[in-house]
Amino acid sequence: MAIKRALFSCSSSVLAVRLSRHSANLIPRHPRHLTSSSRHLLLSRMLSPLMPHLHQQMFPPQYLDSNGYPIAYAHPGPPLASMSSMTLNNLTMKAVRVHRFGGPDVLQVDTNVPVPEVGDDQVLVRVIYAGVNPVETYIREGQYSRLPELPYTPGSDAAGYVQQLGRNVTTLKVGDRVFVSGNSSNSSNSGSYSQYVVSDGTYVFPLHPRLSFAQGASLGVPFFTAYKALILRAETKPGETVLIHGASGAVGTAAVQIARALGAIVVGTAGTKEGMDVVSKCGAHHVFNHNHKSYDKKMVEHLGTGFDVIIEHLANINLGHDVQMLNEKARVMIVGCRGAVNINPRHLMGPEASVRGVALGSSTPPEWAQMGAAIVAGIEAGWVSPVINKEYTMDQVAQVHHDIVHSKGAKGKLVLRVADD
Repeated sequence: MAIKRALFSCSSSVLAVRLSRHSANLIPRHPRHLTSSSRHLLLSRMLSPLMPHLHQQMFPPQYLDSNGYPIAYAHPGPPLASMSSMTLNNLTMKAVRVHRFGGPDVLQVDTNVPVPEVGDDQVLVRVIYAGVNPVETYIREGQYSRLPELPYTPGSDAAGYVQQLGRNVTTLKVGDRVFVSGNSSNSSNSGSYSQYVVSDGTYVFPLHPRLSFAQGASLGVPFFTAYKALILRAETKPGETVLIHGASGAVGTAAVQIARALGAIVVGTAGTKEGMDVVSKCGAHHVFNHNHKSYDKKMVEHLGTGFDVIIEHLANINLGHDVQMLNEKARVMIVGCRGAVNINPRHLMGPEASVRGVALGSSTPPEWAQMGAAIVAGIEAGWVSPVINKEYTMDQVAQVHHDIVHSKGAKGKLVLRVADD
């Protein structure tokens, strides 16, 4: 039968977890302690797995399962040293799980998901916020080129505290504030919609105190995609004119900030007045409403020139217009597309322009290190400032997956609050 034991240690922080083990016909008589210094506290405030009402007196309701037992829970702040060095293989946590592909309703919150094991080159992060990205809805629906095995935990972006380090990770220490930058075909990361996420050290970076955990969870896919599109693929130069379609979304606001910091002339589009204001605040020199008739011609007339770089989020709608607004040697970077499109290649021949695809998941570890170093430097310098649109709780995960696809007028990033800081 399953034995549930409540563990905790007396220090400046309290950490409680639920330990699940399988053995035959054993009943616990006494809870075990983690440190000898906590013996007196354990004796005086002992928690019995058979008496959930005691758990309810010591833990907030959100950290108890339906039977009144503590789920995997870490007190805000750096983890205890005892926790950082102990094995977590038998611990369970709260996480969003997908057991079958389908609509938002297939997302469910489970409270007994095993905490992922930490490899030699990996980092275990206690998640405070997780970032939500459109690609996660395509994967959930089963409409993506690479699908995970079922069941799985969605998400690739997160921010929180380092809980445990693999033996080969030397750039971080337990208790550091960090953000997890995403996932790629080269990684073996677990899902970030959970209390703990395991990530290869390649994708974990220090989170500067000037950014909140919500902002940290907004860095991964948006800023790394924008940086790859603008710098690694388009090789944008200072003084060039850059058009960012859908600039009020998470990737768009990131692209505006990066292009402005680079010294480019930045033009952004959005579909609402609120979205246009967000784009302006992020640093765009010119902002246009892409819902207005003939807005593309108005942009060229207003600037008196075409574009050197275009960041395209909806190629199936805009690419035919994009290729008619290009300067010599211009580059159109396809970041997003939701269908087929027909274009006239003659528009590319005269200016010797090119259309290029961008896939963050195809990035190599050296490219990831380069992008991460640039983003971390931008945070320190002050020009990286993720825009948060709305926060959701884990119980609202189905709603955020609906909203990220169907809400009109993007105004920044949607994030999932996993724990209180």
